[in-house]
Amino acid sequence: MSDLKQMYRTILGDQFPEEMRITFGDQTLVYRKRTWKIRDETTGEVQERGVRYGENPDQEAALYELVNGNLVLGDCAYITPGNGLVSAISEADMLQAGKHPGKINLTDIDNSLNVLKFLMDRPAAVIVKHNNPCGVAYGDTIESAFTRAFRADRIAAFGGCVALNRPVDKATAEAIDELYVEVVAAPAYEDGAVEILARRKNLRIVQIRRIERLAEYWDRRFVDFKSLIDGGIIVQQSPVNRVRTREDLKPAECEYQGKTYRIRRLPDEREYADILFGWAVEQGVTSNSVLYVKDGATVGIGTGEQDRVGVAEIAVYKAYTKYADRLCHDRLGIPYKELELKVAKGERPREEKDEIDRQVQADRGGLPGSVMVSDAFFPFRDGVDVGIRQGISAVVHPGGSLRDWEAIEACNEADPPVAMVFTGQRAFKH
Repeated sequence: MSDLKQMYRTILGDQFPEEMRITFGDQTLVYRKRTWKIRDETTGEVQERGVRYGENPDQEAALYELVNGNLVLGDCAYITPGNGLVSAISEADMLQAGKHPGKINLTDIDNSLNVLKFLMDRPAAVIVKHNNPCGVAYGDTIESAFTRAFRADRIAAFGGCVALNRPVDKATAEAIDELYVEVVAAPAYEDGAVEILARRKNLRIVQIRRIERLAEYWDRRFVDFKSLIDGGIIVQQSPVNRVRTREDLKPAECEYQGKTYRIRRLPDEREYADILFGWAVEQGVTSNSVLYVKDGATVGIGTGEQDRVGVAEIAVYKAYTKYADRLCHDRLGIPYKELELKVAKGERPREEKDEIDRQVQADRGGLPGSVMVSDAFFPFRDGVDVGIRQGISAVVHPGGSLRDWEAIEACNEADPPVAMVFTGQRAFKH
């Protein structure tokens, strides 16, 4: 165990070359390995190092930035050099290296930006853990955006990556400093903010200079590689979110056995806003996924499940769990799990927990009035029924199932009726 602890503190090093070239027919992309000059945590010596390690501390890893080549395949021109975000982080951008960043830290920042690029019209915050959003929110200020994102899931935010689309001011820095996170990424830091964040010596404080231009990355495609255990590679285009405005959404409608089924109610203005917000967040969630959003913030996020009704139920469970934790912290100043333990040991009165549990059930985990978002169609109505029982007011999903009519009927039969729109586009992410 002591050896493993030491591995976590060690920069593994790597044997990957300084330059990498990938050739597509007669076109070549050139990549340069990204390294940073850092001070060794043990010796104090300044050394040049790349990525700390891969997904685990015994895996070598390297980060490469695209520096040359303009790839065009068919009618698709892929992203060109000079547009680096995470791959372009320099020593100057590493305002505090903390524990030198590893692969997971970098990919968490990257997926945060993948969500933020759709949310640039207002102050927004994304908190990512293990490459999945755990809390995403808009705010009137960047501080309120962060606070709302954090309160969406106080539990999973522990040790996460915080990405913000506006400069960090002192108030936001103080709010972040109240919890433990691994990374903070933002376009800039106002006077005094870095000093506040730097109270945590292991925190990685990173400036991403192009965050204010993230909206330009909305429809830029890159080449997406997936390596196989036999050394083979699957190559695909990166996805493009085609839903920009409410006009890109279609009222739910389908035909089945000669009968046309239409949704009875369309979303109102608030629901349309949450649908667009939720579909943006969905782009960064591992499939199969279902999430619930309300008033520009996530309520419950279900990720990476094998069946759609199951992930809809998991997202409900998470909403209830996070709501209980939030109530407990607001009322008693401790996490809900700590309250459970203290009650079990007889150190706190059971009535405290019972009252919180009653409130969570009465409020249905804050789900009533939320929008249900699914990255693919519902193969049966059972998934939609999960959300309807919790009081959702609208559903958005791609459509295209042979049983779309069942989901439409479920919404029409609800009291009050639930709105439903189709995106016409799937958002799987594996």
